[in-house]
Amino acid sequence: MKTNSLFLGMLLMLGFTQGRAQEKKQLTLSEAISLATTQSNQATLADTKIATSQYEVQTVKNNRYPSLKLSGQFQRLTGAEINSKLGSSTPADGSEPATASPKVDQLIIGQASLSLPVFSGFKIKNNIKASENRHRAAVFNAKSTKEQLAMNTIVLYVNLYKAQQSVVLIQDNLKASQQRVKDFTAMEENGLIARNDLLKSQLQSSNIQLTLEEAKKNVSTINYQLVNLLKLNEGTQIVPEEGVFQNSLAERGSFNANDALASRSDLESLKWMQKASETNIKVAEGNYYPSVNLLGGYAALNLKNALEVNNAMNFGVGVSYDLSSIFKNGKDVKLARSIASETKQSADILTDQIKIEVQEAQENYTLSQKQYKVYQEAVTQAGENYRIVKDKYDNGLSDTNDLLEADIQDLQAKLNEAFSKADIAQSYYQLLHASGKLTDSFNLTSKN
Repeated sequence: MKTNSLFLGMLLMLGFTQGRAQEKKQLTLSEAISLATTQSNQATLADTKIATSQYEVQTVKNNRYPSLKLSGQFQRLTGAEINSKLGSSTPADGSEPATASPKVDQLIIGQASLSLPVFSGFKIKNNIKASENRHRAAVFNAKSTKEQLAMNTIVLYVNLYKAQQSVVLIQDNLKASQQRVKDFTAMEENGLIARNDLLKSQLQSSNIQLTLEEAKKNVSTINYQLVNLLKLNEGTQIVPEEGVFQNSLAERGSFNANDALASRSDLESLKWMQKASETNIKVAEGNYYPSVNLLGGYAALNLKNALEVNNAMNFGVGVSYDLSSIFKNGKDVKLARSIASETKQSADILTDQIKIEVQEAQENYTLSQKQYKVYQEAVTQAGENYRIVKDKYDNGLSDTNDLLEADIQDLQAKLNEAFSKADIAQSYYQLLHASGKLTDSFNLTSKN
């Protein structure tokens, strides 16, 4: 009895664990996109790149401030000979004064130096400006990354909806097919139909069963991809929001290329990178100028038993100029100009690409709406066709092939309608993505 109770408890625990592992989660499209743009690895990396670029700006700005260095030395000397002319006097007879050589065995030096840049060919100013432009580029690049993440999420979300709808429709069709097999079996036993007709219905039922398994596999695969992207528990089964696909059937309006060019974050990122590369030309040209620094310092020295120096203050101006830059720096300037030209050309290419993407997305959205209307009519037509063929079959005016073909056509029409409804939503969000307004349409605010 005790063993049975333990076994029952284990079964209950196993059932509870499986129930948790297969947790179903109703997830709206807005929630899915919010998770993707905040929790995914790609979103985290994009935010980290923004922080890195901000640190780069702060690091470059530090070059404006004075440089203060402290240094000190302590040295032991061995067998040092000290010859000092300080304070020495020659006797009247011209002989050398008799002095005892001090024992010098230690040297202590302390120094402090201060350097303040005054002029460096405007390189500090331009380096700061270039780093700030790169930071702005990183901000827009992160936004572009999250736009793409949102689109990837929508594609998975729509495909999951399609796969789940396939399972539902195929299951319904399989039930009807299995019932037909039972009816045909009874009819074959009573000699009302040929065995070949029964085998055809069984074969079709088997094919539908295989199609159902394929659809279930697709649900599992797409669900796992979406769960992994959104960083949800692995056992979560996502249930898409039906309303997204109902609302998508309404006319949403159109977009034009000019709106997209003003809204696309990837293009804006390239523009800021172009500004940074143009500023780098000025940085390279700054090497043609000398550098001027204000200098100041303090020194103290103690040579044991021989010399002591205190409060040795110094200040002045330091000027340096690399004469070789007259000949060498021309290549650096040309390199900077070439990089700036590359960036501008990349921006021009992306501009043309955006125009094409918007036009194509607009055409696809219009097409998806027209297709849905056709598929709606096809569902009605296929349903009526199956009813007529079934009527004829029951009255001996049609054969089994016609009946099974009409059944498959009816299933395919229903699948096409369900897929087309989802395609309208996807094509509309693809249009928003091409126009650079996808995340904004969900009222998602970036933490940057």
